Amino acid sequence: MIAAATHPGPVHLTVANLERSLDYYGKAVGPAELDRAERRATLGAGERELLVLVEEPGAGSAFGHTGLYHFALLVPERIELARWLAHAGRERIQLVGLSDHAVSESIYLADPDGHGIEIYADRPREIWEGQVATQMTTMPLDVQGLIGELPDPATASFEGLPAGTVMGHVHLRVADIPATITFYRDLLGFDLMAELAGSAAFLSAGGYHHHIGANIWESAGASPPPTGSAALRHATFLLPDESAREEALAGLQAHDHEVNETEHGPMTRDPSGNTLVLELE
Repeated sequence: MIAAATHPGPVHLTVANLERSLDYYGKAVGPAELDRAERRATLGAGERELLVLVEEPGAGSAFGHTGLYHFALLVPERIELARWLAHAGRERIQLVGLSDHAVSESIYLADPDGHGIEIYADRPREIWEGQVATQMTTMPLDVQGLIGELPDPATASFEGLPAGTVMGHVHLRVADIPATITFYRDLLGFDLMAELAGSAAFLSAGGYHHHIGANIWESAGASPPPTGSAALRHATFLLPDESAREEALAGLQAHDHEVNETEHGPMTRDPSGNTLVLELE
């Protein structure tokens, strides 16, 4: 079993035009720019890194391949989600979905390269803990109820993502659900929290509703995106200490699963070619 304190860290993405992406994220999503280098920028909330964008000019769409379905930014309070939604309404930010998952409330959008984004707030853990498989669902979001958290949505302040925002989960496009479960549960040690009729799976550490989502809705049997695509470079999972990381790596090594050392930490790929790096908190 992977350490209970394990959770997602920064998501690294390839983008076709860095200036375009920074303009979009700054105006629409609201992270702060933490660092900037040639063809590379790090975005976050407070001092926490959330996204690393790497420019590859002219990068094409990764749709139809495995890779990122969406990354999910978890805001600390429901009222922060309401503030974000009011901001999106005022700025006419194009959304692609608004959902109530019983365990959380979620708003979906996509960046100029088609990278999926979820902004969400959790419902109290005592409502769903130990019942994720039966509680988690998808229903229309009660938009009026959410906006009702604000005295005046038209004037509610929005100064970017709040400092407590974290990468809540990463949802992946995969080629095959059983192979994905075998990798994340049996090799790495995440708990399988819910499975949807062989088309999606949700896994986590420490009893959370999910830190990893995986589906085949647009990618059954698909291959990884070709070189030069605007795609997921890697997802990061943060472990609490070196002992916990060694235990996670032991599961991979016991099955002769390839692991390579990188500047970010040990790197491996799931059966669908999605890259993940195991870093320390």
